[in-house]
Amino acid sequence: MTPRESAPHAPAVPEPFGALAPLLAAESDAEAAASGLDPRDLQQAVWLRLLEHLDGPGTPARPAEWLRRAVREEARRARRTAVRELPYDDEPAPDARFGSAQAPAPEWAAVQAERRRALRAAVRRTPVRCQRLLSAMLAPNDPTYREIAGKLGISQGSLGPMRSRCLGCLRRMLTAGVAAPTHRGRVR
Repeated sequence: MTPRESAPHAPAVPEPFGALAPLLAAESDAEAAASGLDPRDLQQAVWLRLLEHLDGPGTPARPAEWLRRAVREEARRARRTAVRELPYDDEPAPDARFGSAQAPAPEWAAVQAERRRALRAAVRRTPVRCQRLLSAMLAPNDPTYREIAGKLGISQGSLGPMRSRCLGCLRRMLTAGVAAPTHRGRVR
């Protein structure tokens, strides 16, 4: 809705404010980045505030100053709101995992399947030794260190440091979304 258009029961926007639309756009562009809002959302909030102001006290004496102040106040309000709002954890709530009759909810099952696919794809991008170790660790039967070491043919004492290096490599791949390093020189 442009400043000159109005809803059927809303008061008309006075001419000084219609002429200040470019100023409002510039001020909103400048303040929006710091407040985390889209500039158009900030403009809309200020226009709404103006309409509320016109219903009450009337037209401000200095429209340009009022407009600048209103933009800054709306931006501050948005920053305060963003600080108080906390995002949900990555994991869904425990009761969201189950639909009716203790069957997994489709949304939860889809999220878990996507996570497993992403993890398996990242494991495939790790070096060969890490692929073998991580695949053994991710086995559905939950093997012990002794079983993993026996399967891979390495000592149980070297399994911990190797696991740490491989998990670090996997963590970097999953968080940064980077490709696996290319092999240089001879492959062992």
